[in-house]
Amino acid sequence: MKAGDKIAVVALGGNAITRPGVEDTIANQFSHTRDSLDGVVELLQEGYKLVVSHGNGPQVGNALLRIELARGKTPILPLGVCVADTEGGMGYMIQQSLQNRLATENMNRRVVTLITQVLVDPKDPAIANPTKYVGQFYNEKESRLFTETRGWTMKKDSDRGWRRVVPSPVPYKTVEADTIRTLVTDGTVVIAAGGGGIPVHIDDQGQLEGIDAVIDKDLASAQLGREIGASILAILTSVDSVSINFGQPDQQQLGEVTLSQMKEYLAAGHFAPGSMGPKVEAAIKFLEAGGEVVTITSFRNACRALKGEAGTRIVPG
Repeated sequence: MKAGDKIAVVALGGNAITRPGVEDTIANQFSHTRDSLDGVVELLQEGYKLVVSHGNGPQVGNALLRIELARGKTPILPLGVCVADTEGGMGYMIQQSLQNRLATENMNRRVVTLITQVLVDPKDPAIANPTKYVGQFYNEKESRLFTETRGWTMKKDSDRGWRRVVPSPVPYKTVEADTIRTLVTDGTVVIAAGGGGIPVHIDDQGQLEGIDAVIDKDLASAQLGREIGASILAILTSVDSVSINFGQPDQQQLGEVTLSQMKEYLAAGHFAPGSMGPKVEAAIKFLEAGGEVVTITSFRNACRALKGEAGTRIVPG
């Protein structure tokens, strides 16, 4: 890393490409991607060197649906390959959209997508306790059948039916971190750790081997940021800021808060496990490892949040 480098990891939420209530065509996905890049471009204009990560929940769900529809006609693909496929496909959309935008802005920056493997511990308790919903909904009869014939773990998802759940272990190392650090330091914008990266472990022979699981994108982004020496983690999502007492009459949006305050709010149960919780956990891990600031805000406020003008800004203390 060069003296004076400002390195940031920008974690785009899943709604950067797929949005609720909008038909999920490729044309719409490209349109949403282009709309989500304003903050990324502003950060580049401010001189930051960037890694861009992204969610992939809806896209993996679509991939699994295609596999189910083709069952008996084409080979069954493991979840890790589905993650790899979406890393490539979504990386292509982000990469091309950003290249076109940079050309329009007369900015000479290279952009590349890097398929990323992320190490997890096969003894992580999360492996034995799958909690992450994937794929489509089934009725109770189908749920029992797939548990018996396919070995799936099924859980009821509210009142909409039964869904497959898979493990979501904690990431502890990014396999390609050194390569990403080299590229970013040289000024290349790297799209990496898409969907949290492909979960892998080291087997008894010392070889990399995939695990049928998914990794939280924000936790993977925080881990990668620590490994490449990033000082900033910018988590971009669909809301302008983090709130406590969410959905209640005394709901309060958070501006600048300290690490210790966010840990207290998390312990008090203010952040739901399936939505804001992992983002706050990622922020805490990043700052505890020496990061300087984490912002959580909407796509359009990425640069303003770093200046303290919008969103939630979390700092050490």
